[in-house]
Amino acid sequence: MELTTVKIGAVSVLDAAGRIDSVTAKSLEEKAPRPHQGSAARPRLDFAKVDYISSAGLRVLLVAAKQSKAAQCKFALCSLKAQVREVFDISGFGTIIAIHPDRASALAAAS
Repeated sequence: MELTTVKIGAVSVLDAAGRIDSVTAKSLEEKAPRPHQGSAARPRLDFAKVDYISSAGLRVLLVAAKQSKAAQCKFALCSLKAQVREVFDISGFGTIIAIHPDRASALAAAS
């Protein structure tokens, strides 16, 4: 898995590529944008190049979403491929984490 962080104004976007599974989930956990209490940061994860996500990856995202909520920040994902989106829908994570169809809409929602 490859991870690249880009800062766009007050928004941190993490571009992920490859598989998010029990082997790579720790890297995602370490690199995922972290909100801070009172911060204007709006963490976004772009999954346009993610081909697979396991329960280990979902756990990392759930923790990040809970931390964002506690810090009153809006955490969101965008650009999920159909097979990854299906995992979110089946697991119920699609109702827990905001998912946008593309980066532009995710950034617009961060405003």
